[in-house]
Amino acid sequence: MAAPIVLCDCAGMDEKRWLECREHGPKGDIEYTVGGSDVATIFGLSPWTAPLELWMMKKGRMKPKPKPNTLQLEMGHLLEPIAAHFYAQRTGDTVTDDTNMYQHADFPYALADVDRRLIRKDTGEPGILECKSCTYHKAGDWSDGAYPLYYELQLRYYLAVMDVNFGAFSALWGNNPDNDLATPSLIRDKAKEDMIFERLDEGIWSLRHDKPPTMADVKPQLALEALGRIYGASQKGLPTIEFPKKQEHALRRIAVLQAENTDLNGKIKKNEEEIEAHSVRIAELMKAHEHGVLETATDKLLVDFVTKTTRRVDSGLLKKTHPDIYQDSLKVSLSRKVKVSIQSA
Repeated sequence: MAAPIVLCDCAGMDEKRWLECREHGPKGDIEYTVGGSDVATIFGLSPWTAPLELWMMKKGRMKPKPKPNTLQLEMGHLLEPIAAHFYAQRTGDTVTDDTNMYQHADFPYALADVDRRLIRKDTGEPGILECKSCTYHKAGDWSDGAYPLYYELQLRYYLAVMDVNFGAFSALWGNNPDNDLATPSLIRDKAKEDMIFERLDEGIWSLRHDKPPTMADVKPQLALEALGRIYGASQKGLPTIEFPKKQEHALRRIAVLQAENTDLNGKIKKNEEEIEAHSVRIAELMKAHEHGVLETATDKLLVDFVTKTTRRVDSGLLKKTHPDIYQDSLKVSLSRKVKVSIQSA
C-alpha cells in the first residue's frame, strides 16, 4: 500500500478536458482507465449501465450514452457542498474540497477524483466523503446505516486508490437534515478490495484482448435496454439469423409464455366486460354518492364509486393550434421485443 499519484488538478477544467484526463490520463498515455463510477458497472451491479455498454464505450465503438436527466445531475452536483456541510455539522469531522485526479500507486489504470476529503474529529484519521442525493422514494436505501451496493463498491475503490482506511457517505433527500440526511460509514476491507481489483484486472484484460463481457450477470431489463442502445434500430434487408441448437429451450419458453400471456389478456378483457355489465345497475343506484354498503349475515360488501380527475395534454388540439410547439414536444423512442412463433416442419 502506498500513497496515490497526483495526476492533475481538475479545478477550472471544462467537461471535455476532464473526460480526456479521465479516459486516458492528462498526458493521454494510459490505454484504458477505470474510475469510481465504472466499478459497479464492471461488476454488473449498476442500475444504469451494462458491462458490455461500458466496454464498447471504452473501446471507442460506441459514443457515451446521453445523460438521462441533465437537470437531475446538475441538481446533484449543486447539492454536494450542502451534503458535505451538514455531514461536517453532524459528525464534527473536518471536510475539505479536493480537486485533484489521482492514480493508484500499483494499478496505473485505476483513477479517482473524490467528492471530499475528511479528517475524523476523534482520531485525526484521514478519510473520503462521498456526497449523494436522491428522491424520497429512494431514502429507504439509506436507512439504519445501510447504503446501496453500487455506491459501496465505488467508495471501497476510492479508499484503495487513496490509501486511506475510513470512508463515509452524506446522502441527502430533503430539506430537513435532521431527518433527511444519512451519514453511514465503512472501514477499509482488504479482502473486499482484493476482490474488486481482481475483477477490474479482468475488465482491463478484456479490453486489451478484445474480449467483450457477456450479459449473463446483468438484470434482464437493463440488459435489453443496453443492447438497444448498442445496436440501435433493426435494419430491413439483413439476412435471417440461424440460432444454435442450445438456444432451443429459451426460444420455446418464450413462445409458450407469450401464448399464455395472450390467453390471460383475453381473460382479463372478458372479465372487465362482465364487471362493466354488472356495474351499470350499481352506478344507477349510487347516483352522486361515493360509498355504499350491503350487509349480509356473514360480511359487508363495501362499494366505492369515487370520481378521479385526470389531466393530460390534448395532443390533437396542440398540433392544430401550436404546430411548432407540438413538434418540439414530440419524444421519439425506439423499442424492440423478441417474439417467437412456432411453425410446423
